[in-house]
Order: sequence, then C-alpha cells, then structure tokens
Amino acid sequence: MQTVRDIRNLANVPVLVRAALNVPLKDGKVANSFRLKRALKTIEYLRTQRARVILVGHIGDKGTETLLPVYEALKVHVPRLKFCPVAIGKEARAMVRELHAGEVLMLENVRRYRGEKLNDPSFAADLAELADIFVEDSFDVCHRAHASVVGVAELLPSYAGFLVEAEVRELEKALRPKRPSLAIIGGAKFTTKQPVIKKLLERYDRVFVGGALANDFLKAKGMPVEDSLVSKEGQKEIAKLLKHKRLLLPSDEIIGPRKGSSSEGRAEMLDGKAPYEAILDSGPRTRAHLRSLVQNAKTILWNGPLGNYEQGYTETTEDLARAIAESEAYSIIGGGDTIAALEKLGIGGHISFISTGGGAMLDFLAKGTLPGLSVLGYRPKRSRIF
Repeated sequence: MQTVRDIRNLANVPVLVRAALNVPLKDGKVANSFRLKRALKTIEYLRTQRARVILVGHIGDKGTETLLPVYEALKVHVPRLKFCPVAIGKEARAMVRELHAGEVLMLENVRRYRGEKLNDPSFAADLAELADIFVEDSFDVCHRAHASVVGVAELLPSYAGFLVEAEVRELEKALRPKRPSLAIIGGAKFTTKQPVIKKLLERYDRVFVGGALANDFLKAKGMPVEDSLVSKEGQKEIAKLLKHKRLLLPSDEIIGPRKGSSSEGRAEMLDGKAPYEAILDSGPRTRAHLRSLVQNAKTILWNGPLGNYEQGYTETTEDLARAIAESEAYSIIGGGDTIAALEKLGIGGHISFISTGGGAMLDFLAKGTLPGLSVLGYRPKRSRIF
C-alpha cells in the first residue's frame, strides 16, 4: 500500500483527498474536533508540497446535511481554505481550476448524491475528473464500498494518507497482541459485533463483553433482562460464544427503569433470580474486576461504552478509561462514545492509539482488511493465534 510519501511530484497537481469530515455537531457547530485534528497532517503535507488539495467527505447519514460547519471549524487550522457548495459538476470543476498551489478546497457533503452510496461508476468518474491523484485518508469509511472510497480509487493513481497509514499500522499490532491481552467490546447491535468477538476470542487471553451487548448474552443465559436494550437476532450464535472459556461478562449491574425515571439505579448481582426493570451499567464488582484485568495486561483493545452512556450511565466507561490511562499496557481505543469519555476526562494523551474508526475499526479487526484499503493494494499480514 503506497502512501503520500511515495508521490514524487505534487507541485500544482490537483489531489482529491477523501477526508474524515464526519464529526458530531451541536447547535450548528462542531462539537468534537478529534477527527479533524487527525486529518490535518495529510492536508498540511500536501499543502507544503504545493499540491492543489480538494477535500471530499460526508456529514451525517441523511444526505441532507451540509459540511459548512465543518468548513468553519477547519479553516481556523487550514489557511486559504475555500468551500464549494457542490461536489461535482461545472461549478466544482471551475473552483478546482482556480485553486493555486498550496490552496485547499472543501467540497459539499458527498452523500447528497445518490451515486455515492451506490458506488455509481458515472458519479465516481465525475469525482475523479476533478483531480490527477487520489488520497484515501478517511479510515472511518474504509469499510464502505462507496464511490468516494472505492470508485475513485479505481480510476486514479491512489495512495493512503497519514491517518489511514497510522490506523493500519496500529490495528495490525492489535491483531498480534502481547500477552497477557485483554479485549473489551461494548455498545449494542450484536450482529455487527459478532465477527470481531469471534476473532478476538481466537487472539486475546480475555474478551470482556459489556454495555447493551452484554444484555444479549445474559438473555441467552436465561436471565430475565426485562426492559433492557437487547438485540432481536443472534441468540443461537451467542449461545455458541458463551461456551468459550476466554469470554467474560459483567457479574453485577446497575438496575433501574430505562425511561421516564429519575432513579439513579441500584447495584445487583446477576443471579437470574429476580426480573430487572432495565440493566443500565455494570456494577462495582465488575468495575473492580476490569481494573484488575487492566493492571495485569500488556495489550488492551477497547471499542464501545459499557453502560447506557447517552442517558448518563457513564461510571463504568469512565472508570475503565482511567484505569487504562494509568496502566503501562499498549492500549488501542475506538468508538465515538468511548473517545468522548477520553476527551471528557482529558486523558487521551495517555492512550497508545485512538482510532478514528468505529465500525471500520471492528471490521478491520474481524476481516484483516477493508474495501477502501484493498483498492489501494493493501493485503493483510498473517497474525499469530493461540
């Protein structure tokens, strides 16, 4: 997989960069600039090499959102940044022609176009028409076979940006963990997490499943999860995973009404003897057990919160974040709410690597590659397993 370092001449060359611009917004402004900051290294490198830089990216998933708030946030860090209200067509081509060497142009939300998600060849060709070189630097969408990820890369000389290069390098390390190793998977949606849990059980000494995901496993064990958030599918697959000796689940939980209650919840052991209104977070015994595992681990991988994070049940997630930050282990963390916890606590600098990918991170760990990487020529390395 070639990177931007392998491009011999960039002076005055139009370069289309698939950038990580999908950041959370609040009241029309960027609420978290983590991904934008990670995107700056590639943008600045291309600018200093005197390229004409064209940023293509998306915001949200509805196809109606605008990248204008992202442009306002990014222009503070990128001199001479310009904004194009469309992503393809006559106006976009004209603005690209007007770019001077070292200038940067951001195109409007590429998901406003139906051809993006469909990887429509004609739409990919319209994007490719804007540049002579393509750089993939949005790892968070590399698991999507979209036009701005895969289609354009098949039409232009294509390279990985610094962000994508770092993601691949660090996640390869995660697939070859030093022992003792600990993987923690939280969040929800078992069907999307099943492949990575299966793979991690092959490679890690301990795999802890928490958050709403744990509710699915508890349900499969016959426990009365009542009003807890659970998946509708996957119980047969979960039953198979429950037999694995390396799988760990919460031993106690914070129980309380899920909606419309001011109750702070109560800690209960998970003995299956009484129905629970809703499981909202892991309890103190589980937190203590996790801290012990973290202190003894040499490699720690974590993706997804361990409680109902959006409703304020953050104690286990934040306690785990502190424990990992205090540990001497090599740590790799990803997922939106997980990263939000690190930033809230101001401890991101104590983590070995923070991934910009949520689903992309999990897919890479499960499959060893992604569509957006394969099209760049990336081939997975063989990894040691037990």
